Amino acid sequence: MSYSPSLTSGFTSGRNSSKFISPPSGMCSLCTEDCNGTCEIALAAVLGSRTVYPITTGNNQIASEKNYPLDFSHFNINGRAFGAVGTEKALGEITVFDVKLKTEYGIKNKIKMSLPLILPALIKLNWRDYFGGAAMAGVSCVVGEDARNNDPNLVIEDGKITGFPLLKEIMDSYAPYHRGYGQLILQCNADDNLMGVPEIAIEKYGYKALEIKFGQAAKGVQPLKRLKNFEMALEKQQQGCIVHPDPSDQSVKEAYEKGECPSFYSCGRFPVWTEENIKLHINHLRDLGAENIYFKMAGFDEADLERVLRMACENEVDMVTFDGAGGGSGYSPSKMMNEWSYPTIVLEKKVVDICKKLEKEGVQLPAITITGGFASEDQVFKALALGEGYITSVGLCRAAMAAAMTGKRIGEQIKLGNIPELFESFGSTVDEIYGDLPDLCSIYGKAAKDFSTGAIGVFSYLNKIGFGLQHFAALNRKFDISLLSCEDLIPLTMEGEKLLQS
Repeated sequence: MSYSPSLTSGFTSGRNSSKFISPPSGMCSLCTEDCNGTCEIALAAVLGSRTVYPITTGNNQIASEKNYPLDFSHFNINGRAFGAVGTEKALGEITVFDVKLKTEYGIKNKIKMSLPLILPALIKLNWRDYFGGAAMAGVSCVVGEDARNNDPNLVIEDGKITGFPLLKEIMDSYAPYHRGYGQLILQCNADDNLMGVPEIAIEKYGYKALEIKFGQAAKGVQPLKRLKNFEMALEKQQQGCIVHPDPSDQSVKEAYEKGECPSFYSCGRFPVWTEENIKLHINHLRDLGAENIYFKMAGFDEADLERVLRMACENEVDMVTFDGAGGGSGYSPSKMMNEWSYPTIVLEKKVVDICKKLEKEGVQLPAITITGGFASEDQVFKALALGEGYITSVGLCRAAMAAAMTGKRIGEQIKLGNIPELFESFGSTVDEIYGDLPDLCSIYGKAAKDFSTGAIGVFSYLNKIGFGLQHFAALNRKFDISLLSCEDLIPLTMEGEKLLQS
């Protein structure tokens, strides 16, 4: 049995011509010279190396299509009929609403959150409502790396950024709705650091939290972006990017003029963190005014996972987010999205085991977020339970952006009178149809009725996740979400059973 997808993919719009597939290769079992060329091989035959990366980005999101042999569906959720923990109320008085979802993290500067959820790094599509909705829901959210590439008004002088108005726009999408819960965090990669993004973000635009990236792109390797011509290649190099081949090389220029030059690519830099230089970098950020420091780590080698956690402990990092295979939204190579990294559930288990080891050594652990393919409250509950108290929150990225996009689009249709059939029975206005708008009004007053329906959508989606968590926790008679543990999971397979074993 093959767990990998065939050569049909949403990443590239490739399609197998036949319904009969050879599982090992993913090719049609009958491949004919009469084929019009629709699968990924045909696309590569015409478009070449550019098909290593998704060619369906733009207004879309992408995630893994691999059917991993182990995920959170291998567990059901336990339930109990007697007693209650995490509450001082009498048994006959408690309800689902008494389940405590609020959480707090941070070594020196404490951050409160209304829900044990994080909106991970992103800066594309409907980002304004993504960040605004996070503030409304009272959870932390992260501005993705390379945000500078999205700013048409970026100012660069002598290789350093001196003007970055997009950072103000992002802050303005979040700050008006911030109500004391959660935090806006700016993620920076190696190129961002080189060009002075952390400095200008803190000193000019008021950012208080920075996330340091281990790896690049959505998961691991640095992105390679194809450049149209020599002039663009030279411009990118002058902006501080690595460009291959080197456009400043006279022989490359001559080859281009002759029509004999290969394609140009801008190359993101690999991070080169060590225990020594990351300490210097973190101290520098704190000296500038950063109040909270975060790490972002993908499912690299197990020794690297432990090394990053030790770095976090040594430098009193507030939170580390581990991103497993199965999620997405970034610009990773298509096969890397499917075939690289620990699946999220396996990654989480390894992180928990490392945390137990470090705890025995007496070190202070950071808060830890697990992300990668989460979309529903049952998955969030299972991740928190498997996390045994070490995993303090779960990241919802693509799902929250889907709420931002659909919340906005459906709201616009309702205002035009074009109510989608699915929602006609609920009413004819935004007030009537958006079910959690009263909850938002209870926080912000009637002014919430004028909020963007995209941000309302993010708030409502996260509100639904929290409400679902309360139901599962109440079923287990645990009225504080921090009390979840492996005893709250029922393995359905031998693989799941093994994962619960220490």
